[in-house]
Amino acid sequence: MDLDLSLVRAFAATAETLHFGRAADELNTSQQALSKRIARLEELLAVRLFEREGGTRLSEAGERFLPAAREALAAGERAIAAVTGAGPVVRIDTWGHLYAPMRTVAQAVQALGPVRWEPGPGRDWQSVAQALLRGDTDLGFGRVHPLPGGRDAGLTQRLVRLEPVDAVVSPSHPRADADALRPADLRDSTLWCPAELTRLDFLRRFADAFEITRRHDGPNLGLDHLVHHIRTDTEGFTLFPADAPLPDHAGLRSIPLVEPTPLYAWSLAWRESYRHPLLDTLLRGFAETGRTRRWLDYTPQRDWLPDTDHAKLPVH
Repeated sequence: MDLDLSLVRAFAATAETLHFGRAADELNTSQQALSKRIARLEELLAVRLFEREGGTRLSEAGERFLPAAREALAAGERAIAAVTGAGPVVRIDTWGHLYAPMRTVAQAVQALGPVRWEPGPGRDWQSVAQALLRGDTDLGFGRVHPLPGGRDAGLTQRLVRLEPVDAVVSPSHPRADADALRPADLRDSTLWCPAELTRLDFLRRFADAFEITRRHDGPNLGLDHLVHHIRTDTEGFTLFPADAPLPDHAGLRSIPLVEPTPLYAWSLAWRESYRHPLLDTLLRGFAETGRTRRWLDYTPQRDWLPDTDHAKLPVH
């Protein structure tokens, strides 16, 4: 039996979305053409891959076939790369864009020699997790946290950086002249969030932990939009990684947080069933850079992490 990868790709896309229309859109084809490909694949395998009564869901055979289908698609990509002589490409999707995730990736890989990167923007961890499970990307980079309903099942991650965050305030904020602030000092201020708070796990947990009840969120309209709100709100603040660049024109104060210092956890994530040929090399690059730059320094008496991040800490 010859396995046509175009049929396998149609199956994998539908298995991830469980919606023929959305899968067809992702593959830039019609729903009718997609249905024909899946029907052809079911005919070749002599099994039903989807149950279609009461909504679309994978059959038992479909559940068994999905991991192997993803591997077949990945193997096809590796075969093409081997023939063209181009070497493996690393597709990496990042999220948390206001916090400039690629600056950390760039520092970790600069000593590795030429690596063919295909960076892509992810809306949030949930969307990148789905892309990883579909095989649409090789790595994810950002803050990883548990997803509801086990939507991150089949993925694994490695913590690579713990970055202190500062409080960013306007020059007219009552605490603007402080050399450092405690999170408790911000209890009477308004936390401005760069997106809907339901999508910002770190900020939501920070606000809950330090009893910051005044919170303002909304759609992510970019860094300049957030800066404008902070600059015009005398009681407003946001959190920003200590090493991330703010716009030169921002006119804001960035104040270190202490007692405790909140840490933002950056992680690499990938699919358990597929290790990219360069994954071990990349992990070594992150580990060596992290040791040099002390990226994983953590002292419980000094620092604060959300409870969900404690399990990521390396065991010494």
